[in-house]
Amino acid sequence: MPTTTNQLDAEALYQTLLGQVKGGLHGVQDAAIIGIHSGGAWLAERLAADLGLKDRLGFIDVSFYRDDFAKKGLHPDVKPTHILFNVDRANIVLVDDVLYTGRTTRAAINVLFDYGRPARIMLAALADRGGRELPVAADFVATSVALEANQSLALARAGDGQFSLTIEEDHA
Repeated sequence: MPTTTNQLDAEALYQTLLGQVKGGLHGVQDAAIIGIHSGGAWLAERLAADLGLKDRLGFIDVSFYRDDFAKKGLHPDVKPTHILFNVDRANIVLVDDVLYTGRTTRAAINVLFDYGRPARIMLAALADRGGRELPVAADFVATSVALEANQSLALARAGDGQFSLTIEEDHA
């Protein structure tokens, strides 16, 4: 059942996600974790540390791969894509903080294929807010959240690494 509060327990959700990913990777060879900047990168860092995959951790920025790039322009906070391991035949957990339309996931998969051909890509998200525009589903998701069209989920990371997840009003 979707959650409908203004503050979600992001640490409890992270533990749920960690358990799902750990179970999903049990016995999987050549596993790697790649986070989508920025919330997905924060989650991926922590997952890699907790799963002993720090040497198989990467980060991607999908800014130039978005299908709405021409309309939205370049985001002022573009981060570098950083993948230092062989993507070919790897079993990759692609991590994002919030799954929404599926367009970020599609763009991230395009980035990954520029680096090689993975054996498998599994999607992990802390929260799924619905509203899909593309046929994308997460393999691992800690919660589903029902939001109004004028709302969004915002993941934050404190200096000590602790996560918080809040529902915010969009004022666009």
